[in-house]
Amino acid sequence: MAKKRVEEPKIFQILKEAESGVTIKELSRKYGFTEQTLYRWRNQYGGLELSDIQKMKELERENSELKKIVA
Repeated sequence: MAKKRVEEPKIFQILKEAESGVTIKELSRKYGFTEQTLYRWRNQYGGLELSDIQKMKELERENSELKKIVA
C-alpha cells in the first residue's frame, strides 16, 4: 500500500485543530492517519507558522540537491 503524501498547509491545519482542543483520536479518524503520525508532526512542526514550515521544506530540498551534487 502506497503512503499518502500530505502537503504542509494540510499538516498546519490539522495541528491547529489539535491545539484548539480536538482529541488526537478524533483527528486521526477524521483525516485517516495514525495517532503516531500526528504526534510526530507535532514534534516536528509544533510551534511553527505555515511560512516557517514551507521555508524548512525548501531548505531540506536544497540540502538534498547539494548532497547529490557533492556525492
